[in-house]
Amino acid sequence: MDKNTFRRNELLAAKVMKGLKSRNMTGYYAADKGEALKIALDLIPEGASVTMGGGESVHAIGLSAALKEGDYNFIDRDAYEDKREAMLLAYDADVFLSSANAITEDGIMVNIDGNANRVSAIAQGPKKVVFVVGMNKVCDDLDGAMKRARNVAAPINAQRFELNTPCRKTGACMDCKSPDTICCQFLVTRFSRHEGRIHVILVNDALGF
Repeated sequence: MDKNTFRRNELLAAKVMKGLKSRNMTGYYAADKGEALKIALDLIPEGASVTMGGGESVHAIGLSAALKEGDYNFIDRDAYEDKREAMLLAYDADVFLSSANAITEDGIMVNIDGNANRVSAIAQGPKKVVFVVGMNKVCDDLDGAMKRARNVAAPINAQRFELNTPCRKTGACMDCKSPDTICCQFLVTRFSRHEGRIHVILVNDALGF
């Protein structure tokens, strides 16, 4: 990575972390994926029950693999025949892992969900929520974050899962009511009432969608 881009990301991350702190959330900056993995594992005590939504960023830094291999009770949704059972276990987990579809420079996160298992667990249930967020997801403001979530993250995920939605074909949100839409639930996380619950690791890399 170009040193100027690296420095820009450092400065931008500092601004985002200041915003997170003002919203009763804790931010961290990782210079690379390896550092992000170390920070995440420091936040998860051994023996903890851990689960996640479909976060590609969590996989990208090697966190899900480390949890499967380590001394953790990792609830792997893919290993369950009954996916609903695995999703319900998330609400009583010690730690829930996720990424964000977008985050603003002052620390507001936006997430869109189809089944709502991810956004509902973020909002309430697990004792601790750890986000892994690439610097590519930082937006100027809430309007920009919402546009990114709807016009970047949603179409890519629709294409990835081969869903029959207009955005899969056009690459942009059409505000559809398709049976396959993944834009069913919108969660804006602007403040955490519970101190120490939400932790956001900002990674100096382009992660996820």
